[in-house]
Amino acid sequence: MKRRDFVAGGTLLGAALAMPAAWAQARPAANPLAPNPAEFKRNYASFVGKARVLEEGLKFDMPVLADNPGAVPVGVVLTTPLTETRYCTELIILAELNPVPLACRFAFSPLSGTTEIAVRLRLAQTQTLHALARMSDGRVLGARQAVTVAASGCGM
Repeated sequence: MKRRDFVAGGTLLGAALAMPAAWAQARPAANPLAPNPAEFKRNYASFVGKARVLEEGLKFDMPVLADNPGAVPVGVVLTTPLTETRYCTELIILAELNPVPLACRFAFSPLSGTTEIAVRLRLAQTQTLHALARMSDGRVLGARQAVTVAASGCGM
């Protein structure tokens, strides 16, 4: 055995012994699928800004009990009258207890005519959904609805 082979083997052995310790330190301690309340609050505050959320003019159209957590049907309808100068510019849906709370974001223009969306969301657990709509006049409309998520037969 040559000295060069001995040094190279010792270096590889040292690296192999150090790797598990480095991986243990680099790995996050928290569960990546756990709810993220700080992210929810940040998204909510970022969208609302300094406006006051008005709990009127926006409503959910969805079941209270969802039997398939992988595809929960969610609809949001703006019920306030729209004009060419007063319309919804942006709408978001936040899932309070999902690991990534911002479920979807939609942009509208005066040419949209109506503000009504329908999506299917994957929900981590029973929770409250929040819909926020920013109007062209600066108002922010909000609605929330609790949804009970029941595990389906396939054990999602």
